[in-house]
Amino acid sequence: MPLKRLRISFWLYILALAAPLVAGAQSPSTPVSVAQTEPGSTTGRQIMEWVHDRDDGDYGISDLEMVLIDKRGNERIRSMRSFARDQGDDDLSLIFFLSPADVKNTGFLNHDYDDADHDDDQWLYLPALKKTKRIAGGDKSGSFMGSDFSYADMSSPPLDRYTYTLMKETEVDGIPVWQVEAVPNAKQSKQTGYTKSIHFVRKDNYVVIRSVSWLKKGKRLKYMTVDKLEQIDGIWVPTQITMSTRKGKKTLHKTRLQVSNVMFNQPLADDTFTVRRLEKGI
Repeated sequence: MPLKRLRISFWLYILALAAPLVAGAQSPSTPVSVAQTEPGSTTGRQIMEWVHDRDDGDYGISDLEMVLIDKRGNERIRSMRSFARDQGDDDLSLIFFLSPADVKNTGFLNHDYDDADHDDDQWLYLPALKKTKRIAGGDKSGSFMGSDFSYADMSSPPLDRYTYTLMKETEVDGIPVWQVEAVPNAKQSKQTGYTKSIHFVRKDNYVVIRSVSWLKKGKRLKYMTVDKLEQIDGIWVPTQITMSTRKGKKTLHKTRLQVSNVMFNQPLADDTFTVRRLEKGI
């Protein structure tokens, strides 16, 4: 099957995360190793293009476990199954909640468009109400199913909606990384609720392994850490990710996402990613 470019959500590397975890991608047309770059020649934009273009697989299915952890350490566990494929230059993804009973058969459908002028379409199906809700642009900064991820985090905004600055070269746990600041334009900032983010990008494989984002409201910060990174079918996949929301030194809430049973190159029909299929359930 042909591969395509994955537009990286700045949580997914994430999301690489959830559904975009297995969305289609294409390897960089001109891969650049650290040794090939000249001092001062690398820019923040160039680095994020390498992140954007790295091979993240194609046509996939995965199982997800989302652990919601409150400030007292109490945990709630939610199991999900994720489907994703490409359609031309766009990415389609679908997530169904399998458990517990109060969220079972809840579904989330995302149509992620490559066009920077075209906002993504998102729908949430609530089985208790037998109702599908379309997520409006003004609601995308809200929490996704009680987690530290927002609806905006579940999409992959085009690179042109951000300005990137290479801050410095450093290390994370002994691994060489680039530290890149990403500042969204006014429209993207309004949708995401973020004023800026700082990403730590591994030099050897272009995976974002740590990020921090500033929220407009509440003087809060969001921290993302890739706790576990594995190669599956030759593709680097973040299989455990932690997102935490903090205010000052206090952690208000935390979400741990574990990914398993990742399968690439799975046959997925076009009608898998429709509202009708969303409402049908798993």
